[in-house]
Amino acid sequence: MALVAEYELGCDALPLVDVAAAVPQAEIDLAISPGMSERPRFTAHVRGSDQTVAAVETEFDRTPFVGEYRLIVRDGDASRYSIRPGTSMAEQLGDSLDDLDDLRALYETPTHIELIRATPTGWIQRGRFADRVAFDELRTFWQRNAPFRLRKLTRVGDDADDRFAGSGGDSHGDGLTGPQREALRAAHEMGYFEIPRTASLDDVATELGISASSCSERLRRAQTHLVETHVDGADRPRLAAQPSFK
Repeated sequence: MALVAEYELGCDALPLVDVAAAVPQAEIDLAISPGMSERPRFTAHVRGSDQTVAAVETEFDRTPFVGEYRLIVRDGDASRYSIRPGTSMAEQLGDSLDDLDDLRALYETPTHIELIRATPTGWIQRGRFADRVAFDELRTFWQRNAPFRLRKLTRVGDDADDRFAGSGGDSHGDGLTGPQREALRAAHEMGYFEIPRTASLDDVATELGISASSCSERLRRAQTHLVETHVDGADRPRLAAQPSFK
């Protein structure tokens, strides 16, 4: 099943992170030309006031990564630039990654990166992955090399995965309420149950749009129900539980 993942890469050696750190009020989105060139051409979409855009151009002149840049179009507060790198990817990232060839191989897999945003501490990326294996390979690589934080992970085209339906009924026949099932699914997909965890309780709560305490209660109630049903055994006598609508 294809996945859409949004995550943060805490690596200050990534291209134009130094520019984002110098001008934090700017919004800088990047696109990289396809191919295996050591110096792939970048396109930078910069949003901000005239003063902010001018400050970004000043940083373009300063950063070693930018060899040449050219303004393509300016429309209101949005400016688009073509950038020819002044350093190769090996020169830019070689000291920060354990194996640059591994990184190249990862992005040769069936992966489509929809968003790259330079921030003062690294990149935010959003991409489509062919399956969980492809995403886990990328996540494992970055966790080995830099701080990695998963922001969101969802399945593509799964009609049963209505993350925001919030129904309290039990159409699945598992005895869980809709919000409980939704919380379990989000926690599982975000890596809350993995060892080591790749998402915190706060991350899952943010994804669901609820408080951490409410998220914790939903997960505990759902887990308790599943243990009682599938571990204790349906034939074991128990006190009747009061229905929960949490």
